[in-house]
Amino acid sequence: MDHQDHVALLQGGISNPGGIWAEFGSGRGAFTIALAEIIGPGGTIYSLDKDKGALQQQAQMIQARFPENSPKIYYINEDYRNAVNLPALNGVVMANTLHFIEDTIPVLELILGYLHPGGCLILVEYNSDAGNTWVPYPLSYTTWQSIAGQAGFERTQQLDKVPSRFMGEIYSAASYKKR
Repeated sequence: MDHQDHVALLQGGISNPGGIWAEFGSGRGAFTIALAEIIGPGGTIYSLDKDKGALQQQAQMIQARFPENSPKIYYINEDYRNAVNLPALNGVVMANTLHFIEDTIPVLELILGYLHPGGCLILVEYNSDAGNTWVPYPLSYTTWQSIAGQAGFERTQQLDKVPSRFMGEIYSAASYKKR
């Protein structure tokens, strides 16, 4: 995957520039950069990861990519599986991170609580239910539809998909908090 793939996977779930977004499990920031490009300089991003070094690398990449017109970005060195002090969010991006969590419902309920009514969770995930050592708990799109509903999200829709050398296909889906 390249930057254009990252943008394409997110873009369909972001209807307007600006807003307050978070990326949970943001790592070195490939999807944070895509999110920043889409929401533009009028937006705010809370980038959460438990790897402080990855967040530092991400901050350098963001600064290099957007030296003057970046959204406001807050780097938070926390594990998103625990409650974090965040403002109400227009949206959350979770790209290639939920597949590390076996019991997803409590985490998704926590995320639902951060969102404004009508807020969006964009999931980027391998389209498989067969895990392995590196991706222990992937969620196919069909499985995601069910789990999202169980966690209180509605109107789940697939946004895009791209081929993956690793597990065949990666998809993105948007799920919404009830208005």
